[in-house]
Amino acid sequence: MRAGVFGIGLAALLATAAHAAEAPVVVELFTSHGCSSCRPADAFLTDLAHRRADVLALAFHVTYWDYLGWKDPYSLAAATVRQRAYARTLGDDGVYTPQMVVDGAVGFVGSSRSRGLDAIAHAAPKPVPVRLVRDGVGLLVKLGAGTGQARVLLVGFDPAHETEVGRGENSGASLVETNIVRSLTPIGTWTGAAIDVRQALPDGQDFAVLLQAANGRIIGAARLSS
Repeated sequence: MRAGVFGIGLAALLATAAHAAEAPVVVELFTSHGCSSCRPADAFLTDLAHRRADVLALAFHVTYWDYLGWKDPYSLAAATVRQRAYARTLGDDGVYTPQMVVDGAVGFVGSSRSRGLDAIAHAAPKPVPVRLVRDGVGLLVKLGAGTGQARVLLVGFDPAHETEVGRGENSGASLVETNIVRSLTPIGTWTGAAIDVRQALPDGQDFAVLLQAANGRIIGAARLSS
């Protein structure tokens, strides 16, 4: 009997550990078409998206470059708000581009591949199991049990776009970018109990869900590609 209980407990522990290992490291890049120094960071994010199955790479296009001669067609007010929130939780003096944030825990200049790869390599396992599946014409978010409290965020993003820039610092350039966030929607609060959340499809071609604690750390994540 003791061996059986131990076996069940061990199996559950291994299943939880396996899920944590499968949860992607979330890499967010705050970028803009109006920023010429963002292009190496955009290229780094594209490499991560194409070559690292263990990474969820997301490009958040901010709005504060839009007044300098070229309005980024993918700029999103929610991206600017999100980066300002990171400035507070990470202790930054202000916002800048390109900035990369890994799992909501560490931020740095987004074109630094060495910093990025090191942060990804040292990212902590995510403690909360998260799944994102199709549910008819919508989505079903399945959140496992755990401890603490976190916001549930639904992300809609486009896998790739190519844009001819007509003005500004990147005037004349053809920018090819990856995983551009088109929507960021809070869909509830997780308080430790396992729950399911049904949601209509947000703007974007592909979808992901983030579970983010009050200190900014992402404690669960999953993606669903069309």
